[in-house]
Amino acid sequence: MRLPLGILAGMGFIGAGAIIRRDSVVLGVTTAATLWFVTVLGLCFGAGQIWLRSAASLLGIGILSGLKRLEMSLKQDRRATLAIVACEEAPNDDDIRASITAAGYKISSYAIVYQLDGKNREVTCAVQWRGLPSDTEVPQAVRALANRSGIIRVAWTPQSR
Repeated sequence: MRLPLGILAGMGFIGAGAIIRRDSVVLGVTTAATLWFVTVLGLCFGAGQIWLRSAASLLGIGILSGLKRLEMSLKQDRRATLAIVACEEAPNDDDIRASITAAGYKISSYAIVYQLDGKNREVTCAVQWRGLPSDTEVPQAVRALANRSGIIRVAWTPQSR
């Protein structure tokens, strides 16, 4: 069987277009590999290689499902927004930052809005950490902040990938 290299090269370029880089994360590699793999399966089917296509299909589905399970069991970069409304008696900004970083979170941005009356302030943090994708619990550090004296409201908003 002679493979039409133009088709494979074209699918390689289409697959490369599916790969995206966001910050330090590369997305779409599995999609690109799957596009190329499906092209080869189509070529096997078109060439009358039914057994080869069937065996390769089972192998491909097994590998992709196994890799998905592996991916879900590995820690990944996660992000969330933490918003805190605090009154005068609340911990100061350095204490809030220390509580967040002591729990293993990295603060990538920190903003403060002071109310006109001067008594309340709203702190908004963008935080990063490594965790499992299936972990949707509110972190203990956030719960501890919510229970501190002077904290009026705490909002924890994890971002999806």
